Amino acid sequence: MPMPISKLISPCLWFDSEAEEAAKYYTGIFPNSRIGQISYYGKAGQETHRREPGSVLTVAFELDGQPFTALNGGPLFKFNEALSLQIFVEDQKELDYYWNKLTPGGDPAAQVCGWLKDRYGLSWQVVPRRTVEWLTRTDEKSQRAFAALMTMGKLDIKALERAYNG
Repeated sequence: MPMPISKLISPCLWFDSEAEEAAKYYTGIFPNSRIGQISYYGKAGQETHRREPGSVLTVAFELDGQPFTALNGGPLFKFNEALSLQIFVEDQKELDYYWNKLTPGGDPAAQVCGWLKDRYGLSWQVVPRRTVEWLTRTDEKSQRAFAALMTMGKLDIKALERAYNG
């Protein structure tokens, strides 16, 4: 069933050949998520795309209502930290849930300041919603919270709160 295109901006994530696998993985993590339409390569353009006719071209999917497209475009492009997806969480339990679901098979060296890189190389930020307010201020409280955040891999909300409150 086609998914409606209701948002102005919808990210398209380029994979080598893991688009369907990744879409299933992500929709299994986030609530209110689903796989939509899957399109397949045909014979047309095969001299350029070099994909087997009938193999997956794109997968439309939603993560908590946000539409995405996963594209099997080949090995030409890879994800990097210049783009990350932010997950805003309410508490440590929710932060731990996403962190623990997204880090297996990822790059442990990329786990800094609340950022992580998953098994497909996609960067995520797992962010406590209240820290957004804390870190957009310019006072000493904000500076203390930021200094604490800069020492962390996975964020510790209580430690950030202690730093913020002095």
